[in-house]
Amino acid sequence: MVYLFSFAQCKKWLKNSQHPFAMVLTRLISIIRYFELPLPKWCQSTLYSLHQILTTLWCYFSHCFYYLPVFKGRLHRYGKRTLLDNGLPFFSGPLVMSIGNDCRISGKTTFSGRTDSINPTLTIGNNVDIGWQTTITVGDKIIIGNNVRIASQGFLCGYPGHPIDPHLRAQGLADLPQQIGSIILEDDVWVCTRVTILGNVTIGSRSIIATGSVVTQSFPPDTLIAGNPAKAIKTLTFHSSSAHNEDTS
Repeated sequence: MVYLFSFAQCKKWLKNSQHPFAMVLTRLISIIRYFELPLPKWCQSTLYSLHQILTTLWCYFSHCFYYLPVFKGRLHRYGKRTLLDNGLPFFSGPLVMSIGNDCRISGKTTFSGRTDSINPTLTIGNNVDIGWQTTITVGDKIIIGNNVRIASQGFLCGYPGHPIDPHLRAQGLADLPQQIGSIILEDDVWVCTRVTILGNVTIGSRSIIATGSVVTQSFPPDTLIAGNPAKAIKTLTFHSSSAHNEDTS
């Protein structure tokens, strides 16, 4: 009689059986699983350095000759000295996207334009960082000013994707025009990790949004913003570098 064992059954049999063959096979598997090459430290260090060199070269050439040209091919306008980190962002919908000079964008990001909108537009200024796993969905328009920093896992939600009415959602219908809204991040705004910003929101220049905040309303410049829903914590004050040097001299 032939028995057909699944992988889980075989694993369980090897783990619990006292049969000599099972014990020998288990020992052999353990030796193979934990096998290590007895290399000296200098050899391991050399291999690691070689790995770093090869991966750096691969990242450089793939960035210059593949990912960056493909990325620029999807943009409406782009500036100089664009850097992509680790691959190519994901695009969906009829998004019109423009970026300025000196922008650094993670390849693990998502840019989406609302299908039922006419020319949903994302405009990104100069010297902007957009971090890992950030998602930007554009219903009408989103404007990101100069020197803005968006940390990892940010979510700029210009449209929700589904209607509020559960019956309309069940029918697979799209969100309604009154659900979409523009988002504006003025110059020098810092959006920390895992921040969500909903539509119809303007963040004033030089403001900082704390980690994990959910922003549902607009805030004036120089504001520390935090919470769910986000609130103004305090007004930020800044000292110029020259004044700072005078104070410390």
